[in-house]
Formats: sequence, structure tokens, C-alpha cells
Amino acid sequence: MTHDIAVIPGDGIGTEVTPAAVEVLEALEIDFEFHEADAGDAVKAETGEALPEETDDLAASADATLFGAAGDTAADVILPLREAVDSFVNVRPATAYPGIDAVRPETDLVFLRENTEGVYAGHEDRLSEDVSTLTRVVTESASRRLAEFACDYVEDGAHDGFTIVHKANVMRETDGRFRDTVAEVADERGVATDEVLMDAFATRVCLDPEQFDVVVCPNLAGDVLSDLAAGLVGGLGLLPSANVGPERGLFEPVHGTAPDIAGEGIANPAATILSAAMLVEFLGYDEAGAAVREAVEATLEEGPRTPDLGGDASTDEVTAAIVDRL
Repeated sequence: MTHDIAVIPGDGIGTEVTPAAVEVLEALEIDFEFHEADAGDAVKAETGEALPEETDDLAASADATLFGAAGDTAADVILPLREAVDSFVNVRPATAYPGIDAVRPETDLVFLRENTEGVYAGHEDRLSEDVSTLTRVVTESASRRLAEFACDYVEDGAHDGFTIVHKANVMRETDGRFRDTVAEVADERGVATDEVLMDAFATRVCLDPEQFDVVVCPNLAGDVLSDLAAGLVGGLGLLPSANVGPERGLFEPVHGTAPDIAGEGIANPAATILSAAMLVEFLGYDEAGAAVREAVEATLEEGPRTPDLGGDASTDEVTAAIVDRL
């Protein structure tokens, strides 16, 4: 079976780490057909559109999409792409790897973040020279869909349950609805849950990350708190993510375009290759995805490493080492 994969490198180091991930995917015994398309700052400067219609259509029709990074146009690119694949959950693991200098080397957790609404729904207004407003949207249907995914996730992965992170003590109607709906679904499914206020979570995860495993949270909270967790494991350059829809997925590193090193050939490809591992597993190839992850972990531990991790290797050298280990 051939799988059509949309490849959207974007800007900055996205144009370096995305080809690295494709090289790793090509080393697997899976029939992929890659289709590259443009998005981001560079294409907007050339055409006036950050996300050309043909790129959006490609993501909407491909079996999965591998995305690199976008600069100033990130919101104009990634939000519509997530919508194109009907992504309702953003899966962000935060894991400390052997051999990497981490603030909290015991960290091993995953965020399941609602991906369609909250403050990212886009309802902003400038009412006057003095006043701007933002409308936060939380629906029972989106919260329920996330909760069902979370229950499936913990059952498939043999986790004990999950933690609901929210701010319902202040945002009583919106986060209250989110919390109540997620807890209700978990109760219906017989999945154990606990709950933590998001500000308390920010402190507790830094002091003792081992108390958390799977974290379910609204859109903005998931975005911010997963970046906080990145600081515990060695930085954004190590975090992959998956935007999962019912039939399609969009896979991307959490890091940005890194303009300070773009074009130098020293970008760390680990997060993008780990995102590619999640893509492979999404398509049903669990053993191949695990093999990619193991090859990345061995390379992170034993080298070679890029300068951000204290080494002197290039992106190509690290990629070649991962492919060799496969």
C-alpha cells in the first residue's frame, strides 16, 4: 500500500530538518510517495500568500503531512493546516533522553491538547483606541472528542489514567465546561483521572515531573505548559508533536525557524525525525516507528550531536548516524 505524504518544509531550519526526516522515512521498508509544497514567509514574499491553496489542498488529501517551521506567518500557516486535516488533538511528548543535559532527567510525560478552539478560535476585535477583546470558545463536543481520544490513548498505552489541567476556578463557564465534560467521559469509560489548576501544575511539574504521566488540557494551556516541560528535558529542539484528526495527521517539531542558525547546516533534526516516527505510528506501523525512535535515542546518547547539544556535527552527519542505526 502506498501512502501519500505531504512535505512542507516552510522557513528557516525547516528547510534543513524536514529533508532529514524524509531521508529517515525513505530508509524504512514502507511505500511512501512524497509530495513537496510551499508555505511560510518566503512563499508569502513571493506570492502574497503564506499558505497557497494548492498546499492546503495537498494536506487535506494526503494520508499524512510532515511540516517544518514557519516564521512570522506561523499562525497563517499552521492553524489552517491543522484545520485541513481536521485535527482535534495535539499530542506533545516531553521526554528526557539519556546523554542529554536535562534540568529534570526523570521527565517523561505527554500532553494531549485540545486543538480547535479556546482563545485560538480567532475571535478578536479592536473596539477602540483603548480596548481590544478576545472571545474564548469551549464546546462540549470538542471537549468530549478530546476526552474520548485521551481514554483510548491511556488504554492503548497501558497508562493508569490522566490528569486534567484547567483554570476552572477563574474561567468557570469555559474551563468549567471543559473539566466537567472530560471528567464525565473518563468516568463513563472507567478511566481514572485527577485534576490540577494550570498555575499549580506549572510549579509542580518543575519540582517533581514524575508525578505526571498523561496531561489533558485546553488549547492555550497545552501550548504553554508543553513548552515549559521542554525546558525540563533540554529544549524545544527535542520535542516532536502530532496534530491528529479522524483520518489524517499533521506532524511537526515544536521548535521554530531558528533564524540565527538557518542555512548553516547545523540544525538539530531530532524533533522532526521523532515527529516522523509519530507519523509512521499514526499510519499503523508501530514497529517501524519504535525503530526510528530507538535510533534517534541512541544517537542522542552516543553521538554524533549538533552544537545545540554540545557537539560539532552537522545536520547531515546526525541524520546519517540515525539512518545507519536503523
